[in-house]
Amino acid sequence: MSPRMRRRIAISVAATSMSVMLAGCGMLNAAESSGDASPAKGDDITVGLLLPEKANTRYEQFDYPIFKTKVESLTDKKGKVEYANAEADADKQAGQMQQMIDDKVDVIVLDAVDAKAIADGVQKAKDAGIPVIAYDRLAEGPIDAYISFDNALVGEVQGRSLLASLGDDLSITDKIVMMNGSSTDPNAKQFKAGALSELKGKVTISKSYDTKDWKAENAQANMTEAINAIGADNIDAVYSANDTLAGGIIKALRAAGVTELPAITGQDAELAAVQRIVSGEQYMSVYKSYPDEAESAAEMAVAKVQGRDIQFDALTRDRVDSPTTKDIPAQLVPVVELTKDNIEDTVIADGIYEVADICTAEYKAACAAIKLK
Repeated sequence: MSPRMRRRIAISVAATSMSVMLAGCGMLNAAESSGDASPAKGDDITVGLLLPEKANTRYEQFDYPIFKTKVESLTDKKGKVEYANAEADADKQAGQMQQMIDDKVDVIVLDAVDAKAIADGVQKAKDAGIPVIAYDRLAEGPIDAYISFDNALVGEVQGRSLLASLGDDLSITDKIVMMNGSSTDPNAKQFKAGALSELKGKVTISKSYDTKDWKAENAQANMTEAINAIGADNIDAVYSANDTLAGGIIKALRAAGVTELPAITGQDAELAAVQRIVSGEQYMSVYKSYPDEAESAAEMAVAKVQGRDIQFDALTRDRVDSPTTKDIPAQLVPVVELTKDNIEDTVIADGIYEVADICTAEYKAACAAIKLK
């Protein structure tokens, strides 16, 4: 990981300030000597990491390597990460989880493909004495903790940004299409609810879709249907729950002959989306600091296994409820709106991308126009 990856944008400082204070007190990497807790295990631990898919580039490009590096740094490079990606297949993920249980990993960090379907696997892990930390998506079953971004806030940020894109003459007659995420992902429901809290009563939602498996091709098919039903010229903006869906939406609009695209939202700050924002094809994305989330998850996992109760409690000061479990210790990481005006202050300042990654030959002129260099 580059040194620049360690930097944090201002919005994320609050989420990690507790960890910083603990580190300053010598608590993060040292056994608690106060008698409050004693490590159950040393540094020679195995952490299972189950991620849901590869369509969204963040998981392979950021979450896994950042998480792995943090586990190693917290365990003097003695800790191991056993990693598996389900590639959007809930049955495959169930098998991967069972394998980790059979391998007797010390803790499992789980980003569920299907939050409800994985509940049986979570119960099996608990029965085997393996704690499970839900990562990014709130899995059902007896999980021990949860870390994610503030998902309702994500939707609110997207909704407010979409309204801002429509300008001062915003009207209930403005027609939008909502392209929500997968119905099996509990986060998608929260994004949608957050967005609706901003959009309802201010614009007309002409069509709304839950996009199967978060796949771009499914978003493209849905958008094509919406265009045929509403008319391309009558669509004033598109709520897209993430950047992958935004790519499919744009393909559908281009195929329909649209040259001046309506404002389109997004989430995840994928490189292709950042380039689309630079060029004006996509209005905005939601930037989520993957280093903050992945590193905090690693801290939680190691603290849980090693019995560092004070550190674990400090990292999980929020509380959330799932359909099966109440009062789950949690950490909700802040998010920030990403537009062409703050690319330097977010994904570049945080070391996610270099200017050269964004401003390739195709985007040099657009980068120059917004003074990104």
